[in-house]
Amino acid sequence: MKPIELVVFDMAGTTVTDRHEVEVCFMQAAARTGLSVTPERVLALQGYAKRQVFEMLWVELLGEKHPELSEYVDISYTEFCSILEDHYLEHDIFPTEGCLEIFEYLKSQDIKIALTTGFYRKVANIILGKLGWLKGLDHQYKGDGSGIIDVSITPDDVLKGRPEPFMIQKAMEVLGVKDAQRVINIGDTPSDLKSGLRAGVRLSLGVTNGTHTRSQLNIHRNDGLLPNLLALKPIIEEISEKSLAV
Repeated sequence: MKPIELVVFDMAGTTVTDRHEVEVCFMQAAARTGLSVTPERVLALQGYAKRQVFEMLWVELLGEKHPELSEYVDISYTEFCSILEDHYLEHDIFPTEGCLEIFEYLKSQDIKIALTTGFYRKVANIILGKLGWLKGLDHQYKGDGSGIIDVSITPDDVLKGRPEPFMIQKAMEVLGVKDAQRVINIGDTPSDLKSGLRAGVRLSLGVTNGTHTRSQLNIHRNDGLLPNLLALKPIIEEISEKSLAV
């Protein structure tokens, strides 16, 4: 059994406390720009790249061949960006339960930490900056070992965001991890789970203290659902023990 070299974490709802403020920002932008959508539909699309969400929602409403589709998407997305940036600039931001403890544990085991997100780079940086997690990252957002995380990847850095596997694969590339079986992916949305499965990682896990409940995540294929991030520790310890026993 191969040991774990890298854990890839989602941000909002997984490592960053999310009290459904992203959904609220989506609903506000939708209401202001004439996009009719339910909170349940917005929740189902959490974890996707944010512009992609508006594309999907407007296609559902207008059809993909509507001549003004791109204009509607642009207007809604621009409004959303303004609302979201203002929210994170004006409000305190906190790590989730067990987040800092699991980061410390992973560091002690020489396991790399990557953050992926559905946020575009500007918002990701606002959040990382407020948490102090930009420390040690270079202009490509790769760490020098002095900070909390080893790399930050956003949809801006890859061809497509979640549920595609590209952000996980990008993190592996940047950090020199060649075998996906040495990687664990963890998030709080169905798109997080799908991304990990498509990347072929060792485990694609969900946490149930984020934006989705256990029952909401359990209907999606996964390799385990955890109450919080600290519950990841015994899983990694078991893998490490088995790798040493081989």
